Amino acid sequence: MIKKAVGLFVAMLVAGFAVAVFASARDDDPETVMITFRAKAGAETELAQVIADHWATAKKMDLVRVDPHVTVRTKDQGGQPCFIDIFTWRDRDIPDNAPQAIQKIWGDMGRLTETRDGRPGIDIKEVMLASR
Repeated sequence: MIKKAVGLFVAMLVAGFAVAVFASARDDDPETVMITFRAKAGAETELAQVIADHWATAKKMDLVRVDPHVTVRTKDQGGQPCFIDIFTWRDRDIPDNAPQAIQKIWGDMGRLTETRDGRPGIDIKEVMLASR
């Protein structure tokens, strides 16, 4: 009985250590992105909600740094509606290994955006934050 309890305790320690190492490693290589969404005509309101849902989901899943985050609404050179979302992934590997819930939201984003003026409906650029 004691042997099983010790084994269980050691397993819990190893699992806790692995989680701690993974969590700290996620903060070692953050990536700040600026994402431009070119909304399809009539899809602006729905796209704004999907962008907000993406942020809320990513934040709840601890995939992003809370600060800074900003979403702005603007117009492109042709006067068409666009949104720009700027935030920092806790680790640059997260988008390549995104959970299913995030991938589903990305599908919704794709459905609500369009290519314009030779630019993709969703344009993602890595950016650097200016010193604070």
